[in-house]
Amino acid sequence: MRLRLPEERPTEPPTGYKIARPVLSHDGTRAGFTGVSLGAGRPYGVLDEAACAYGRRHRAPHRRCDCGFHCVHDRATAEALLCTAEHRGAALLEVTVLGAYIRFERGFRYARQRVRGATVPPCGCGAAATLLADAGWGSPGWRVVEAACGRCRGGRQALSLAEFARLAGEGLKVVAAEPPVSGGGGPEGPGGLGMPELMAEAALLQARLDWFQAELARFTGDQRG
Repeated sequence: MRLRLPEERPTEPPTGYKIARPVLSHDGTRAGFTGVSLGAGRPYGVLDEAACAYGRRHRAPHRRCDCGFHCVHDRATAEALLCTAEHRGAALLEVTVLGAYIRFERGFRYARQRVRGATVPPCGCGAAATLLADAGWGSPGWRVVEAACGRCRGGRQALSLAEFARLAGEGLKVVAAEPPVSGGGGPEGPGGLGMPELMAEAALLQARLDWFQAELARFTGDQRG
């Protein structure tokens, strides 16, 4: 006797949450996402259909395979995945589950999805992200981009969150996560700098002042120490 799983016919498509890396095409004309585990080698668009990651010809999600898009039911569970070191730079996605799906205790495995919103983490310095900059790695044809502020962008190729959303299309909304509140208990300076950063800035300014005074003395002929 062959057992069949119960079928669901929801009035509205289910909502789920997942984490992924934002990616930009090599020519800078398309934007999307790539998974952090099994599907990391296949970037996907905001509205896309899943394919078997093992190259098999069956349609995803297949009951005897683990192919298909994956998501969890609640936002808190997805946010917890961002705590691991390898996932700190990932974005949190809110998705609509489309097509056939298999329900699990913690989430879904499904055939199609629409990414409705993406929340990018703070910049590595702790400030709120205003840009998505080249992370220095990716896959053929796609560059992974990571959250950055204007100060930490440097000379890297970057685009604004709004520009990424425009390239991704399908009404995607991209927002920056609030930076974490400092737990040091001490006062913070401009730009969210803590005491160690301010002391380093002060030492740099003192060194430049000493150099300026030495140069001024050389031009004026004043050789006093």
